[in-house]
Amino acid sequence: MDFQLPEELQLLQSATREFAQTELKALARKMDRDEEFDTSVIAKMGALGLTGITIPEAFGGAGFFDNRMHNRAACVALEEVNRVCASTGVTLSVHMSLFSSLLNKYGNEEQKQRVFPKVANGAWLGAYCLSEAGSGTDAGSLVCEAVRKGDEYVLNGSKLWITSAPYADIFIVMARTSKEHKTRGVTAFLVEADRQGVKVGKKEKKMGIRGSATCEVLFENCRIPAANRIGEDGKGFGIALDTLDGGRIGIAAQAVGIARACLEDATAYAKQREQFGEAIINFQAVQWMLADMATRIDASRLLMYRAASLRDKGESCSKEAAMAKLFASETANKAAKDAVQIFGGNGYSKEYDVERYFRDARITEIYEGTSQVQRIVIARALSG
Repeated sequence: MDFQLPEELQLLQSATREFAQTELKALARKMDRDEEFDTSVIAKMGALGLTGITIPEAFGGAGFFDNRMHNRAACVALEEVNRVCASTGVTLSVHMSLFSSLLNKYGNEEQKQRVFPKVANGAWLGAYCLSEAGSGTDAGSLVCEAVRKGDEYVLNGSKLWITSAPYADIFIVMARTSKEHKTRGVTAFLVEADRQGVKVGKKEKKMGIRGSATCEVLFENCRIPAANRIGEDGKGFGIALDTLDGGRIGIAAQAVGIARACLEDATAYAKQREQFGEAIINFQAVQWMLADMATRIDASRLLMYRAASLRDKGESCSKEAAMAKLFASETANKAAKDAVQIFGGNGYSKEYDVERYFRDARITEIYEGTSQVQRIVIARALSG
């Protein structure tokens, strides 16, 4: 068993780390403070190849899919981006895992030829519409409806908690096409953001990842060509569940990046902060917090790579993705709490990034399935 990253992924790691430090670091605080995403970042990530990581090279992708390492590559890139800016990290994660990976696996050739070249280079940003006011964890209870009218579907309803909604160029939307059993009547659609009948609604005021816009998306008599349907009619729920496995791996990568930021910043601070005549890193209480952080981060990363490797091979990874997401998200929250503690009063100040890490980490235990849901997934897998 080789724990060393392949050379291609090492090069990706180095390039993404440099991008995050030189391009994102200066923007991270501003985006958080202003609660506005700097959309110029998307084109920069496209130029670097990050927006095309989960897309085959034939459609303009970065080539990692062809080498069957696109999920691991996504983890490498997402850890580095989230280490600096979780708002950019979740934007990229949704684009790669919930949009591009879904379309690549379930879309047809015409859809890929039409959409992927623009999505791969960052000219278009993809987003994903599943949750509704009464449909969060219980995704099968969604009521947004798509009615077939000849060669079109007419879409009506609303979606909530949609990442990147104001600046996304194209959505994948889950809508009900049948009154049959709630999980059997859902269908997936491509919906361009500029299509008539699509409107971005209220923007949420959030605790963390404030640079990433999270909004309501409304559909009012939105006419969609039947050619925009992804997969078979009524098979969307299974598509959504499969896609969530990849999404959970992406959030595990986000959590690892945030936790690593906490560890690195707290270690540096503990080396230079003096009390009672010596650096506080010499105090056992601080040492143990840092040691626990480092150990849990390494364990989280290994769980993440195991799940990603299984997904790259096309094998089932629902349990492994849930484990990675559960452990990494709880690690990020513990690391953020301890980092603030090590910084003391300074950790409570916006002058230091650990205050932002603390707020950003909290969502990792909630979206893409709460920690409680991950435990249910794991337990069900164990019970058969």
